[in-house]
Amino acid sequence: MKKQGYVYILFNKRKGTLYTGVTSNLTKRMYEHKHKLADGFTSTYGVDKLGYYEAHSSITSAIEREKQIKSGSRRKKLDLIEIENPEWLDLYDSLF
Repeated sequence: MKKQGYVYILFNKRKGTLYTGVTSNLTKRMYEHKHKLADGFTSTYGVDKLGYYEAHSSITSAIEREKQIKSGSRRKKLDLIEIENPEWLDLYDSLF
């Protein structure tokens, strides 16, 4: 059975610092970001608001999409958030 995957973009404030990641369990990964359990960039810069995410049928396709997003410009990342989430809401609560 293929494992589902998610690509997500976090932010710390509207049009602030962005982080693009991939996971097989978005709810668990977001909990880790929210509670600063993930050492590194996101905890250092307080990047813990879920601005955008995509579900993929496999972790492999999610990883490919993550690479595509990361190789794109900052503007393209901002556009992904602004098109799907124009109010820049933290989508974390919508996962439940």
